[in-house]
Amino acid sequence: MMHAVVNTKAQVKVAAGQIKSHELEVLNQLTSPSAVVNMPVSQLLNAPGNEALRAFFFTPVTNRTVLKGKKIAVLAADGFEEIELSGPVWYFRELGAQVEIVAPKFNPAPERYGLSTPEMAKTHIMAIQYLQPVGWIKFDRTADQIKVGDYDAIFIPGGAWNPDNLRFDKDVIRFIQDFNKSGKLIAAICHAPVVLASADILKGKKLTGYWNIQVDLKNAGGTVLEEPVVVDGNLITSRHPIDVADFSRAVETWLTKH
Repeated sequence: MMHAVVNTKAQVKVAAGQIKSHELEVLNQLTSPSAVVNMPVSQLLNAPGNEALRAFFFTPVTNRTVLKGKKIAVLAADGFEEIELSGPVWYFRELGAQVEIVAPKFNPAPERYGLSTPEMAKTHIMAIQYLQPVGWIKFDRTADQIKVGDYDAIFIPGGAWNPDNLRFDKDVIRFIQDFNKSGKLIAAICHAPVVLASADILKGKKLTGYWNIQVDLKNAGGTVLEEPVVVDGNLITSRHPIDVADFSRAVETWLTKH
């Protein structure tokens, strides 16, 4: 599911001798040294204190029809926290739900930004683990193609910059607002509740979120609780990757009752 992508444009230019020595010296001053951090999912599951999270994933699901007939949309963009998307998606599919990953319509940065975008960015979004890019996952539809009637629930994974990419997209914000009016389930974990703040649907709501964004949630009119998962009406929120199990079970419970 995940694929590595390497940007080689600058390397090609250097190899071809197209950068002068002075320019190369300046580039070296502007560029930070790279380092690859190894953070496999197994490391998270095996960390002390995460025994319940490990059991959640490694205990076989016995009833694979609990969410049969339910259709869930995952709203995500580049920079989503890997386990916060892959974990709930895996669980909901194990329970029989149909899950689609929905991303903003591809919108390349202006040329003057100097960014090189891999071709697969038109059909995939980039995963991270605590700010470290780790791979790519294919999305099923774009936000301009979906309707409220298509789904029974939506959930938004976190990630430090995934929410910023989502909250800037007009199609995403409009869809969340319309979905909220329908009374259907909206679930968000970690940094993702700030997208709901941008959609202006948090006034009077009890919720939680990653510690860095809690002030934003309060400023948006919400009451922030320091709990692994908070359910208020059609809204479910959680704080962190270590809350994925509680978050996923809360979504399961809500959908089985509605």
